[in-house]
Amino acid sequence: MKQAQDGPPRLIAAADAGLMSPVRAGTPTEAALTDDAWLSAMLDAEVALACAQARIGMIPWSSVDAIAASASRWQCDLAILARRAREAANPVVALVQELTREVAEWFPDAADDVHLGSTSQDILDTATMLLAARALDLMLDDLDRVCSALARLAEGHRDTPMAARTLTQHAVPTTFGLKAAGWLHALGGARLRLREIRTKLPVQLGGAAGTLAAYHEAASLQGAKGQGGESAALELVSAFAEEVGLAEPVLPWHTAREPVALLGCELAVMTGALGKFGTDVQNLVRTEVAEAVEPGAEGRGASSAMPQKRNPVLAALLVSAALQLPSHAAVLMHCMAAEDERPAGAWHAEWQPLREALRIAGGAAHTAAELAEGLTPLPIVMRRNLELTEGQIVAERLAVHLRNALGKAEAKQHLGKIAAASSAGGESFAHAVRANPTILESLSPRLVDEILDPAGYQGVAGELVDRALAHHRLRARRGTEAVAHSGADGTQPFEGTSQ
Repeated sequence: MKQAQDGPPRLIAAADAGLMSPVRAGTPTEAALTDDAWLSAMLDAEVALACAQARIGMIPWSSVDAIAASASRWQCDLAILARRAREAANPVVALVQELTREVAEWFPDAADDVHLGSTSQDILDTATMLLAARALDLMLDDLDRVCSALARLAEGHRDTPMAARTLTQHAVPTTFGLKAAGWLHALGGARLRLREIRTKLPVQLGGAAGTLAAYHEAASLQGAKGQGGESAALELVSAFAEEVGLAEPVLPWHTAREPVALLGCELAVMTGALGKFGTDVQNLVRTEVAEAVEPGAEGRGASSAMPQKRNPVLAALLVSAALQLPSHAAVLMHCMAAEDERPAGAWHAEWQPLREALRIAGGAAHTAAELAEGLTPLPIVMRRNLELTEGQIVAERLAVHLRNALGKAEAKQHLGKIAAASSAGGESFAHAVRANPTILESLSPRLVDEILDPAGYQGVAGELVDRALAHHRLRARRGTEAVAHSGADGTQPFEGTSQ
């Protein structure tokens, strides 16, 4: 009653800590995408723009020093800045006002060079790509761990027999190595595509409407000239890209939003592949299946009610991420229909869905690394489960052997009747097959025994694992070579639809 009289407990004001998004709470990617990180990225873009402008002679290097010093010392109240962002529907306008005020206080001669010729979208889009690049770097490190761990599982369990399941029921034998190879191949492809996207994330520089007009005018007034007959404004784009370590676009992409949409879609595909991994692990750790164990940690998987529970929480987080990402990616796809030279709403609608997509995908990759590295398969249980249907799991194999004698349809029908009788409580399928006159007329008892061994009916699972591992190693080499040839800053020109 005392709590009811006093009211709810007082809460300490805090930024979004991920209370309702445990998949990304406390992970490296989350820390790289906080409001503080976004503010820092926008300031990095402003400083980099000033550096690029000084390189082509638009502003003096003394202004760069002043802007950089002011950006590093400025103490910003993020809550106030966020509320002021409502006045312009983006945070850059208020940020530039405050940064200019800070520069004017300490370096009055440099104040007019802050944000010279720029527009809000140049800074915010560039900051967004900077943060995306940093998040992808973290994500790719985790995906490297995931793929290495899955490759070890695939190789170590290349020939470990287990039951394949289709529509929730035993189908035919497979191997745990092939299951792990399937996870590896899907995630390896997603990793490769994200790595390629990382090298092509473009800087944004277009000015008010994508013509670079104010940059061009300001450069001309200062007598700045580009090299090789190119205008100074175009040289500025190249210099800006080098300063921030992003790719140089062919055209400004202020309303050609492929870079954002493509990133969102690939993040959704990657988390979908992780979701498949998580879903399979959930099924493997079911009490009735018990063919694998999630890595343990103090308190992990605990139930608030049942002391015996050890829930597969890592797998659950992967599945939750896979279910969330498509909706965020869909918003980014819708935003491609951006009108004119700056849309009223479509651009603004991208920011939070993209941040959530990066946060959740990064959290999922980090979680998957822990799961893959600590997942423990239980081959003895897998073998035991193969025997649950008492031979029915190799009925397809029997049908293949009986096809020449009985015909394909009759063989399938005959074995179906034996299986149905066994499932209804009759003698075991294996025992019935061994005693069936029709089968024994075509197959010797020794051959029947051989056919009924599920470990002998794995198809070319082992060779498929070998193929997947070989492809994994090839992808790893190509990824290393691509980064080595992409330039000192790891970037390549972004062409996309803007070409």
